[in-house]
Amino acid sequence: MAFDISTAMTWILFLALFPMAFIWLRRAWRIFIKRDYSEVALKRGQTPPHPKKWAPVTGLLNLIVGGIALWIIVGIPLWIATGISIGPFQDFSSWNAIAGSTIWCKIFGDFIISRQAHPAPWTKKKPS
Repeated sequence: MAFDISTAMTWILFLALFPMAFIWLRRAWRIFIKRDYSEVALKRGQTPPHPKKWAPVTGLLNLIVGGIALWIIVGIPLWIATGISIGPFQDFSSWNAIAGSTIWCKIFGDFIISRQAHPAPWTKKKPS
């Protein structure tokens, strides 16, 4: 069997979904169940002035993308082993597109939420 870069990249993407799904679902757990707002709408490592206000949006984003990643993690081996498809897992390009889009939507979603939670100061600061 010859080394194929596309097969290696497929495995890297699939295996990378495991820690990503764990982290995203753990963040949703912390926000919704434990009421820990320390990772809500971070901008440069700092929480916003009112993190409780942005907690539902951040928690929902983490719950959705974590659920999609978990759906892919369960769906791919199930389809390979049994042929039962619980989603669009008939070929590489379909689940790869869903996984990649999920990752990018998470990145953009976190960026947008953090920028909305940390309003930009429009006035100039007076020198002391």
